[in-house]
Amino acid sequence: MRVFVGTCGFPVSRGKVYNTLDSVEIQETFYNRPNPEKLRRLRLEAPKHFIFNMKAWQALTHPPTMPTWRRSKDKIPKDKSHLYGFLRPTKENFNAWEEVVKGAKELNARVIVLQLPSAFRCNDENIRNMREFLSSITPSKFLIGIEVRGEWKDKLEVLRSVIKDIKGVIHVVDPLRYRPALVRSVSYFRLHGLGGSEVNYRYKYTDEDLKKLKDILADLRGRSTEAYVMFNNVYMYNDALRFKNILKA
Repeated sequence: MRVFVGTCGFPVSRGKVYNTLDSVEIQETFYNRPNPEKLRRLRLEAPKHFIFNMKAWQALTHPPTMPTWRRSKDKIPKDKSHLYGFLRPTKENFNAWEEVVKGAKELNARVIVLQLPSAFRCNDENIRNMREFLSSITPSKFLIGIEVRGEWKDKLEVLRSVIKDIKGVIHVVDPLRYRPALVRSVSYFRLHGLGGSEVNYRYKYTDEDLKKLKDILADLRGRSTEAYVMFNNVYMYNDALRFKNILKA
């Protein structure tokens, strides 16, 4: 199994990241509509072997009434706000997905992460919308990673029933908190720190944590051929480097 270690965003200079890590998950594509020209420049400046992933635009996952939109340059008309977010199978969401695809093509992204908020409850309407939306946008050139939060962690069988028959969709988790509902040939992990309810960005991983993570990856051998370990905490760069050294050892 090939393991790619990286960070969610650039915590240090891009050149330093390109020279020391394997991958980066672009974050700015979540807050604002992806800029294809800017993403093309990123791809051209990085080494050919470097792998980009990207976070999908929040128009797909977060209704415009949510606080994350305060950081966005994009303004959604109030009379259309109910048509965006929560993976609703609407014309507006499908158009937003096309914007994401345009950017991902320029970046040559491997995985597009759809991060859903805890307000996206595990109910019949959301389950139905998720299944219809994901089925409509796949198969795709990219792998689609679904990260659900809140009550979903206790209802992983429900998520498994939704995605198991949809090709190219993987479950994104923090494996030190819980394991994916479904293991596929590509595994994608986002590490948000330990302690707290779901995220603790100020957490610094211990050597014991990182050795446990290595054991989790070892357990995936034979089931996954590719794994992405993406740190998303304040100490993400140093933790990623330390984990790479532990893997080498």
